[in-house]
Amino acid sequence: MRKGDNMKKVFLSLLVLMCVCSLFAEGTKEKQEFPGKKQINIIVPYSAGGASDTTARIYASELEKAIGTTVTVSNITGASGATGLTQVKNSKPDGYTLAYMPVESTMLRALGLTKLSSDDFSFIGRAMTIPAAVTVRADSPWKTFDDFIKYAKEHPSKVRVGNSGTGSIWHVAAASIEDKCGVKFTHVPFEGAAPAVAALLGGNIEAVTVSPSEVKNNVDAGDFRILVILGEKHSSVAPQVKTAKEMGIDITIQGWGGFAVPKGTPQDVISILEAASKTAINSDAMKKLLASRGYEHAYLSGAEMDKQAAKELAYYGELIPKLL
Repeated sequence: MRKGDNMKKVFLSLLVLMCVCSLFAEGTKEKQEFPGKKQINIIVPYSAGGASDTTARIYASELEKAIGTTVTVSNITGASGATGLTQVKNSKPDGYTLAYMPVESTMLRALGLTKLSSDDFSFIGRAMTIPAAVTVRADSPWKTFDDFIKYAKEHPSKVRVGNSGTGSIWHVAAASIEDKCGVKFTHVPFEGAAPAVAALLGGNIEAVTVSPSEVKNNVDAGDFRILVILGEKHSSVAPQVKTAKEMGIDITIQGWGGFAVPKGTPQDVISILEAASKTAINSDAMKKLLASRGYEHAYLSGAEMDKQAAKELAYYGELIPKLL
């Protein structure tokens, strides 16, 4: 073989090697640079101004500081949250489109509103919880939750319990009490928690299963009494009231809000988002906002929330069809 041919082979080999190294370097650079300067968008599946939207906007502001790029919020409403969540599910799983995930994401499929569920996402963190509470009038004969359950057992369907709509988390809360305690209520749906609370104040129903913050003013005024908290811990709004679990009853029903990406997002991207989310959710600004609204700051990591959501998805999948 001639010397010139050898030189050509060496040159071509070096050229190929340089190209491979360049491609590897670019790939590594792209991985390391997430999110770079590219904008991240959070889709909230409810209208602007509500609890979900407000929580998401504070989170977005804090996430910007933690991750180093612009974070925006878009409200895409419809189908009880399914429309916005479906858009996130169908987006490119690259970490640039996040979903505000409500507890309803574990309920929508059982309600027959969509085939979508929390299983279609990977969580990057939970921010807060809103526990259900059983509240009665202060002049009712029930001083304790035990009194209330005893009466309900002795008088099936006599206790009218108001909720914020059929299939809502507060409706499910009352149904869970029925399921665990062996009682039967008459469920009275309203267009939201406020009219349910007004009906209790007017003596048109005997109880409501809504959040402590939604009855706080009436409790403070001496009109209502909270009998039990159905959350995983004491409510900051009514810290003196025991949880159902403290009373030996295995019920935890609460609203919650977290953030997630579409299933299939690369794990290294999820890890970056999860670390930034931990910083954002545990920020003073987030804690202050949640406290002002009567919500519980309740950070969980993405992996922890994946497990919790799967558990609730299975539970609601069995319970909700019995309600409809």
